[in-house]
Amino acid sequence: MEKFKKLLDKKRTSFSNIINIQILFLFGLILIICFLIDCYYKNSNLTIPFIITTLVSSIITFISIPKLKKFKIKQIFREEGPRNHFLKQGTPTMGGIFFIPIGIIISNILYINTENYKIILTLSFLIIFFMFIGFIDDYLSLKKQLNTGLKSNQKIILQFLISLIFIIICASNNLIPENIQIANKIIHIGNLIYPLGIFVILAESNSTNLTDGLDGLLSGCSVLIFTGLAITILIKNPSNDCTLAPLCIVMAGTCMGFLFLNKYPAKLFMGDSGSLALGASLGGIALISNNLWSLLIMGGILFAESISVILQVSIFKISKQLNGKGHRFFLMAPLHHHFELKGNNEILIVISFWFITLLLVVANLIFFIKP
Repeated sequence: MEKFKKLLDKKRTSFSNIINIQILFLFGLILIICFLIDCYYKNSNLTIPFIITTLVSSIITFISIPKLKKFKIKQIFREEGPRNHFLKQGTPTMGGIFFIPIGIIISNILYINTENYKIILTLSFLIIFFMFIGFIDDYLSLKKQLNTGLKSNQKIILQFLISLIFIIICASNNLIPENIQIANKIIHIGNLIYPLGIFVILAESNSTNLTDGLDGLLSGCSVLIFTGLAITILIKNPSNDCTLAPLCIVMAGTCMGFLFLNKYPAKLFMGDSGSLALGASLGGIALISNNLWSLLIMGGILFAESISVILQVSIFKISKQLNGKGHRFFLMAPLHHHFELKGNNEILIVISFWFITLLLVVANLIFFIKP
């Protein structure tokens, strides 16, 4: 038994070293990109906010861990989940209530006197309330000592109400364009943008929620997607939407700082309070900046995770009605659990998903920005 424990510790150390190198590479890559963009677009102001937010986020989340442990706010895993996840039982969760407000506070401080400050305020409303929905879900889960807090219909209703209020505020302030850009084509859809906007926010927030199932998976992908959105916004319209690019990079910084503690083996999980807020912020920013198509491309991993769950549930229900026995398309959904049960290492899955996201971000910048 002692020999097995030493072997396991040695294996964990080896994996930990691999992920540390990847995270440092990711941080360095984003930093270089921010610096180069700031050199090219003189008013972009990305580098300093990214460094500050990453530093503050990592410090605050580090300080939060003993506090969460003190109040016994620890992750609970579903019994039908992968067995190796039970080793993570007891890891502090609800990290979202610490790192999400950092992005909101810093972006409001940095851009309080800008012309488009109302955009920051409106997006702050959306992010805060989605974080609050996640907080309620996390709290009820801990109170029940079950992996489920709010019922799915309760969560959707709350998300819908906040999204509706957000869309009404945006409409009254002319913050949402009445057309969408798909690749290099602009399609006028008029008032249909409002129900589409609600759908995007709901879909994106639930996609990020489903993706948050492995150490560092969602936080790493979010860093890349937020950075990709920042670059996309600047390339498409460097003057009018300059406020949103730094907001994206600030959110990337909060995720980067959190990633240092959320990496394998995770010392802290973000919980629904973090994952729902990240999805809502991605959807809200993409909607206001007219980058829904770019978000769909860059968030391909998020889309795949959602589709895997929809397929799994649909096929199971249909096959059960037809044959009396439910058939599963995947070993387990979301998609990352399928690969786990196939015998793939967690770190390998996470790094692969990061790399795919990076490729999708590059593909978006190459093929869908300039005509």
